[in-house]
Amino acid sequence: MPLHPGTEPAAIAAAADQLVAGGLVAFPTETVYGLGARADDDAAVAGIFAAKGRPADHPLIVHLADAAQAGQFAAELSPLAQRLMQAFWPGPLTIIVPRRPERASAAAGGQASVGLRCPAHPVAHALLQAAAQRGVKGVAAPSANRFGRVSPTTAQHVADEFGPALMVLDGGACAVGIESSIVDCTRGHAVLLRPGVLTRAQIEAVLGEPLHDRDAQAPRASGTLEAHYAPNARVRLMAGAELADALDALAGENGAVHTLAVYSRTVRPSGPTGTVMHRWMPHSAAQAAQELFSVLRDFDDRGAQLIWVEQPPDTPDWDGVRDRLQRAAAA
Repeated sequence: MPLHPGTEPAAIAAAADQLVAGGLVAFPTETVYGLGARADDDAAVAGIFAAKGRPADHPLIVHLADAAQAGQFAAELSPLAQRLMQAFWPGPLTIIVPRRPERASAAAGGQASVGLRCPAHPVAHALLQAAAQRGVKGVAAPSANRFGRVSPTTAQHVADEFGPALMVLDGGACAVGIESSIVDCTRGHAVLLRPGVLTRAQIEAVLGEPLHDRDAQAPRASGTLEAHYAPNARVRLMAGAELADALDALAGENGAVHTLAVYSRTVRPSGPTGTVMHRWMPHSAAQAAQELFSVLRDFDDRGAQLIWVEQPPDTPDWDGVRDRLQRAAAA
């Protein structure tokens, strides 16, 4: 199937019909593109795991048209969960809540909890509404890429990953660019399982109490494996001074280096133009998040075998970007 303009009602209707029938549809959210199937049909959800090559015990996030749909999947919504929903939905926040035992076992990876999110992207919202009108209670959707690889932030990224057989709604480039923050609300206190563009301070201001860090009792959640978000090239994270020294040493060697790419904020590769691929990392954390996965994919497309990345600042606004880079480097 070719890419389908997400602004066309006929494309939204066709995608909703595909979901009703138990098929897969890729669609944009403000974070990344998702690979969706109806969450209330375990057989349909199994298609996601098969397409991605994702372990069936690694849970998915269920996307909802609005907060009212949360009761279809949640056994209960604590006051903490309700505060977060009211403040950040629609938006880039996933909450983990106790799951209704009769629903979404496959999407939850067999756990007694389930991740819920209401995305802000207009195409996602239109699709989820159209699906709900057809009886689909929610759409399970991890990122639309092969398991463990770089998440897609354009429709073309998805098409490149899965080929022409998959229906892809094109909603343009994702505005946020990295996946949602995930907060566990199953244990009487809120636990941050995955950082995103929302800072701890923003979330804590809504909760009225500190966020706890992930511990051994935390449920499994999307995108929290040590190695994840990895391009084909090997990623190495370095402090600015370490990166500068490594590049200086490289410049003293004979021969051009066409397989190294550098993504840096303060360090420019020396040597003849073209010997090293280089992109400047924005000084804004939000801008860096928006372009991060696209930059990694571009380096892959240009044949990079090594990607040296300057370590982002150690400040709260960079937590999401730093998390994705650390996991990419661990792959």
